[in-house]
Amino acid sequence: MRRRFAVASFSLAVVLGCGTLPAAAAAPADTGRSALAAPALDVNALAAPDVDVTKVRAHLSELSAIAGRNGGNRRSTTQGYRDSVAYVKGKLQAAGYTVTEQPCTSGCTSGAGPNLIAEWPQGDANNVYMFGAHLDGVSAGPGMNDNGSGSAALLENALTLAQQNPAMRNRVRFAWWTDEEQGLNGSEFYVRSLSSTQRSTIRAYYNFDMVASTNGGYFINRITTSAAAPMKAYWDSLGLRPEENTEGAGRSDDYPFQQAGIPTSGYAMGASARKTSAQAAKWGGTAGSAYDPCYHRSCDTLTNVNTTGLNRAADGIAHTLWQQAVSSTTRG
Repeated sequence: MRRRFAVASFSLAVVLGCGTLPAAAAAPADTGRSALAAPALDVNALAAPDVDVTKVRAHLSELSAIAGRNGGNRRSTTQGYRDSVAYVKGKLQAAGYTVTEQPCTSGCTSGAGPNLIAEWPQGDANNVYMFGAHLDGVSAGPGMNDNGSGSAALLENALTLAQQNPAMRNRVRFAWWTDEEQGLNGSEFYVRSLSSTQRSTIRAYYNFDMVASTNGGYFINRITTSAAAPMKAYWDSLGLRPEENTEGAGRSDDYPFQQAGIPTSGYAMGASARKTSAQAAKWGGTAGSAYDPCYHRSCDTLTNVNTTGLNRAADGIAHTLWQQAVSSTTRG
C-alpha cells in the first residue's frame, strides 16, 4: 500500500487498449446493483471451491526467495520485481492463461517493470469483473504482507479457476500492478490506456492489498456498495463483522478505477493505523498497536503473515469470483 493519501490526478483520454480477461468466487443474493455494475447476481451460482492457503503461502515463499536473491526487496525498478513478474507469468501460462506484460510507458518511475494482465477467455466479454493486486514492494524489505499477500492470494485463485474450469457467464481479468508504492502508477497507466468502450465493459474492479496483517482487522473497500456485496456476504458468513477500509481510501490501486467511474471494492487487513479496543474485542489482537507493525519495514518477511486472515481473504476472493462470473450451468 502506498504510504500517503495524496494521489496524482490523471486524464481519462484514450491511449491504447488492453485485451480481455479471467475468473473465480460464490453466492449471495442481489442487493440491487447499479447500471454500471449489472448484471444481477446469480442466486443459483455454483459454490466456489476452497482455495488452499498452503499453496498461497508457497507463492509467498517464492516471492521471498526472489527478494533474497535480489538485494532483499522487490521494488518496481529492480530485478526482484522483474523476477516476481516472471514467476507469476510462468504459473499463469502453464495453467492456460493468455498473459500480457504491459510496459508502463508514461507516469511510472523510470525503469519500472510492467503490469501483468491475465484473462480467462470464457464468458461474456462485455461484462468483465477485474481482480488486482500490486506486485511491487518497497526497498526496505521483501514485502510479504505488502503486497505479497494480495498477489499470492490472487495467483492461487487464478490457478484454482483454471483447474476447476467451470462454465462462465461473465469474463474475469486478473492484474498484478507495477509501481504502486511510488504513486499507484501502474494501475493509473492501465486505466488511462483504456478506451471509453473498454472501461464501460468493466462491471467492477476488486483490489487486494495487505490481506495478512498480523494484528489486522477485516476491512472492505466501499463496503455498502453493490460491488462489495459478495465480499461482505462471505466475511459475514464467517461472523467477522467487517468494517469500511477507511485507512486505505485513495491509497491503493482501486482508486484510479474509482476515479474513472468503475465500481470498486476489495479486502484489506490494515497497515500502520492502530487497532481500537472495540476492534480488538471483536477480532482479537492488540488494541493500540498497528494492524501491521512491520508496514514498509525490513521485518515484512514470511513471519509477518497472518495465515488465518490470508485464508479468509483467498476464499472470499473465490466466493466473489464465482458469484460474479461463474455460470450455474455445469459442463456436460
